Amino acid sequence: MAAIVKEPWEIEIMRDAGRIVADGLEMLEGMVRPGVSTAELDGAFEKFVVSRGAYPTFKGYRGYVASICASVNEEVVHGIPSFDRKLAEGDILSVDAGATYKGYVGDSAVTFPVGKIGERAARLLDVTRGGLEAAILAMGPGVRLSRICRTIQQYAESRGYSVVKKYVGHGIGREMHEDPQVPNYVIDNYEFILKPGIVLALEPMVNEGTDDVRVLKDQWTVVTKDGGWSAHFEHTVAVTPTGRDVLTRRRNEKNG
Repeated sequence: MAAIVKEPWEIEIMRDAGRIVADGLEMLEGMVRPGVSTAELDGAFEKFVVSRGAYPTFKGYRGYVASICASVNEEVVHGIPSFDRKLAEGDILSVDAGATYKGYVGDSAVTFPVGKIGERAARLLDVTRGGLEAAILAMGPGVRLSRICRTIQQYAESRGYSVVKKYVGHGIGREMHEDPQVPNYVIDNYEFILKPGIVLALEPMVNEGTDDVRVLKDQWTVVTKDGGWSAHFEHTVAVTPTGRDVLTRRRNEKNG
């Protein structure tokens, strides 16, 4: 397993790509409300990314047809936007999005509340976001990758939730998915030492109930097997000589 170490100039381009994704997600946050279709959000994101001189990374990736993944409630990841899927009061919507700028990729995900959500859903979002932030704080040069994985798993499980094991975070750069893989749980004998210039997409996917998932007939949408709700947060993060640098922070983000 060999991660691609980025030069400082490459990370600066990735910062620009990350800013485009972050600003696009922030724009979508203002659009998320009851009655809006996930396809409307998809079209708005694509138009925004193109206006910034970038390309929506997801569109055409392994045959994917849209610019964002829009996953509602029990949908974990890879939900396909549709004009028929209109958001309802109390839903939660996970939006995963990417932008390719000057040959480099930014990748981020947010789970948005739709209108006023219940306490149960709000806690799920808080725990998933908290797990991501804890993992970011654990990053730095000389840190074992297993520490990042353990941090996410323990954060979620200690609060009564499960982490999805079939889908993981990843290295990122010129390609959306590069080595190393970043599981949200600890794997025995899976070691990798972080060093400056490595860039990772950390993305905890946290379920209310079991971590078991299945893929729907569309061959993309992943849902929980037990129907419990799931949340997803992701940031692109570079390892620096003194710590870490989040490349996809949104300007309005609470943990900014």
